[in-house]
Amino acid sequence: MSQVTTKNGSASFEAALEKELSELRAQGLYRKLRVLDGAQEAECVIDGRRVINLSSNNYLGLTTHPRLKKAALEFVQREGVGTGSVRTIAGTNKEHMELERRLAAFKHTEACVVFQSGFTANAGTVSAILGKDDLIISDALNHASIIDGCRLSRAPIKVFAHKNVEEAKQILEENKNHPGKKLLITDGVFSMDGDIGALPELCELARHYDCIMMVDDAHSSGVLGKDGRGSVDHFGLHGKVDIQVGTLSKAFGALGGYVAGSQRMIEYLYHRARPFLFSTSHPPAVVGACLAALDVLEQEPQWIAQLWENTRHFKAELARLGFDTGASETPITPVIAGESRMAMQLSDELFADGVFAQGIGFPTVARDKARVRTIVTATHTREQLDRALASFEKVGKRLGLIS
Repeated sequence: MSQVTTKNGSASFEAALEKELSELRAQGLYRKLRVLDGAQEAECVIDGRRVINLSSNNYLGLTTHPRLKKAALEFVQREGVGTGSVRTIAGTNKEHMELERRLAAFKHTEACVVFQSGFTANAGTVSAILGKDDLIISDALNHASIIDGCRLSRAPIKVFAHKNVEEAKQILEENKNHPGKKLLITDGVFSMDGDIGALPELCELARHYDCIMMVDDAHSSGVLGKDGRGSVDHFGLHGKVDIQVGTLSKAFGALGGYVAGSQRMIEYLYHRARPFLFSTSHPPAVVGACLAALDVLEQEPQWIAQLWENTRHFKAELARLGFDTGASETPITPVIAGESRMAMQLSDELFADGVFAQGIGFPTVARDKARVRTIVTATHTREQLDRALASFEKVGKRLGLIS
């Protein structure tokens, strides 16, 4: 039987999609996927061009670390390429449990559960622990995975201005008699601006107003704290944060997310977190690589030290050149360009000059705060960073962003 496309069927749907795409093109926001040819490294081949890579979350260069590659291969040889099941049926290998045990010890918590991604860790946890009778108090710049988890929970959401502790306090005071659970949630490091969350003050508010305190440490894992334990360790707040979310996809160099907290909460997520319940578990190679990444973090401190040395150098030179890098305090350093079209032009001209720094515009960031977001890694050499800075200077002057 042949398919018939009607005016009210797929043809109108395709027309609507084309209209949206045309608007993106008109706004300078339409982007084609950049294609990596080879390993995710500090300098690599993208779209056939060799470029200095300033757009990867591979903070410590662990995607190509020999110990991770060796572990991944060993696990594949021993256990195959997949598990063939969800965790709650036949997809929990002993190595899954060992990874969760190691992560809990790493984060100084009672227990931990691993999810398929950092996104599902956030969205699955918030939607599992809260319902329509509860209340969420959330930083305005929290990650999309937090926002989606909050919406899925159906709980009312109160948003406070970015890192505005006084506004958060006012919201909590106005809702101190709310009968349901209250969740206070923030990123540890904010992914677009690179600044660190106001954790000490928010933890104090959570204690005073009897809130669940939750921190998303995706961009803090492997970056902040002793051996990269994250923002909670960075501020010495162990025991004051109920839920710590982290990622295995960024500094850990592999794939996945995790939630660390009390044994009781982790057991609850085993039973109620929908991404955990309905997604096939991590392949053996990924589990092996994550276990090896923990070994590297605990035994090779030079990688985090080099990450921060590179970060300090790159930030200082961007500032010296006159670029606006916002409120960044971490290896995430935005170069603010203003309107989206200018940010995309900056990104494209840098790429033509051998530097890959992706442009980011509205709605990911405010309309007048479009930027290219740069991330240095531990494996960038000084020579590579200085070449990238020379390109920023040349292109920035040509576009009138610096004088």
